[in-house]
Amino acid sequence: MPTEIDVVLPCLDEAAALPGVLTALPPGYRAIVVDNGSRDGSPEVAARHGARVVHEPRRGYGAAVHAGLEAANGDVVCVLDADGSFDPTELPALVAPVLAGTADLSVGRRRPVGAGVWPWHARVGTALVAALLRRRGVPLRDLSPIRVARREALLDLGVTDRAFGYPLELLIRAAAAGWRIHELDVTYAPRAAGTRSKVSGSVRGTLRATRDFAGVLRTMDGPR
Repeated sequence: MPTEIDVVLPCLDEAAALPGVLTALPPGYRAIVVDNGSRDGSPEVAARHGARVVHEPRRGYGAAVHAGLEAANGDVVCVLDADGSFDPTELPALVAPVLAGTADLSVGRRRPVGAGVWPWHARVGTALVAALLRRRGVPLRDLSPIRVARREALLDLGVTDRAFGYPLELLIRAAAAGWRIHELDVTYAPRAAGTRSKVSGSVRGTLRATRDFAGVLRTMDGPR
């Protein structure tokens, strides 16, 4: 029986990007759009393009991702931003090592398609946090929001952060649990016109995410 694959897309005002993202998903990849309080009609757009829509009233990236994991019923779950900056057709390459049993967590390392795609403040913040992670034994160069793992294993990690610190806590817990983490280069393109980043789109957003990351690092003991 083929492995079922769900794609969790945390969503906050991504109506302009959703049609392109959802239509580009590979065959057999089922979209779960987790609406986190959109005011631009994102849930209706997602439903019209065949996605299952889940509403998560508690604001926060981690809250949306966790709600999507709970709603998913596939064995393997992908998490993908809904803003059009990632190419959904690259998901199978990330899924492959998880299905093959050579990786427990597969994540993307962003490779910008051009200058200006990844603002300097976001790039610097990511490099700093990734360096701190490597000191804790997490072998990554990026904290990309595109990743793949088995659903039950993800839930069993017990990630508690419901804000921007969610992916950082996930990585620390995964490394502490002895997970094999595979990092693969992925294309990183400009967001779809009409959408705005909640993190890298402004210095304020980057600082807010960095604050959440710092909070996770202060409260967790990762492998050293």
